[in-house]
Amino acid sequence: MSAAPSQPTPLPHERARPLPPGSTYPAKDLCSQCGLCDSRWVAYVRSSCAFLEQRFESMEHQAHGRTRNLDDEDELYFGVQQRMLSARLAAPIEGAQWSGIVSRLGVRALESDLVDAVLCVQQSPDDRFTPLPVLARTPAEVLAARVNKPTLSPNLQVLEQLPGSGIRRLLAIGVGCQVQALRAVQATLPLDELYVLGLPCVDNVSRQGLQTFLNSASRSPDTVVHYEFMQDFRIHFRHADGSEETVPFFGLDTPALKDVFAPSCLSCFDYTNAGADLVVGYMGAEFGHQWITVRNPRGQRLLDLVEAELDTAAVTSRGDRRAAVQQGIGAYDKAVKLPLWLAEVIGFFVQRFGPRGLEYGRFSIDSHFTRNALWLQRHHPELVERHIPAFARRIVARYTLPTP
Repeated sequence: MSAAPSQPTPLPHERARPLPPGSTYPAKDLCSQCGLCDSRWVAYVRSSCAFLEQRFESMEHQAHGRTRNLDDEDELYFGVQQRMLSARLAAPIEGAQWSGIVSRLGVRALESDLVDAVLCVQQSPDDRFTPLPVLARTPAEVLAARVNKPTLSPNLQVLEQLPGSGIRRLLAIGVGCQVQALRAVQATLPLDELYVLGLPCVDNVSRQGLQTFLNSASRSPDTVVHYEFMQDFRIHFRHADGSEETVPFFGLDTPALKDVFAPSCLSCFDYTNAGADLVVGYMGAEFGHQWITVRNPRGQRLLDLVEAELDTAAVTSRGDRRAAVQQGIGAYDKAVKLPLWLAEVIGFFVQRFGPRGLEYGRFSIDSHFTRNALWLQRHHPELVERHIPAFARRIVARYTLPTP
């Protein structure tokens, strides 16, 4: 009599369960609430969470076949790339935050049958800024997700819905911490194809923190539909009645806002979303256009879906960011608050004579990396050696930081 065939050993995520609501997440105060722990893939959190283990080199090798060249100034700052360009949709999507390239990519990925679903973020029916991650299966569901939600978002909780869903090909849209975790568990997902469309991300907040920011910065915080820190060194707010409001960066109430950003964002060095196939943002483009970085052939395949619909241009770079970054380090550290008239004057001159294009992108990266390195030194000195990646160390070393 033959022995009964042995059953395969279940994989870790097949035995795991999502953490119960209200649990303390493994990354504790550094948790970005990416949603991984809200799925059974919490089984891999120790080796996949961006705030427990930085894994830029292995992630870049996995996603792109190589790591960034630290001796190439563009790759040092912007990551592995095949090409960079500046673009906007020739026919902008109504209601999109800018011209709507990200939304159009999601729609075209479904219409062309490249994927079965798009992981994107709609908004709660009860609050315009409360994120609602979904697996969108129709163009209408993708378009319902247009406009950024500038709050921490548990995108990866929808991984829990994949088993038995029939979804075998997925386009995931997300920010750096979400993409780092997604890449780490990618091989265990019940997928045949995964495309990753990345958004640059910095300075996210909780919903409560967002309200503090809006109350401080906008003339009408309760009517803001969306906002963005833009290349003209101003924050652009759009209100429910269609009106627009701008506020100079230098006019923010720094003392009131210095502690509003999430600790995860203050310890993050993945501003440009190193693990995505394709990145769409604004930081390296001239005002009015978006910056696009193709990291690998899968990223080019995504861009091929919409490139014919874009007005494109070469990326440009002018100005010198270095003095402004060094001065800004001290001003932020001392929580300097300028009178609005002076902020407007400074904003005018910086907008006219300051860094533009890729140099603006480097300005923003330098400013945030130096700030975050100092924050880590002060709040988590035990993490500094293993948490700041090599490319960020090289960038931060160009500046003089205040004493921790």
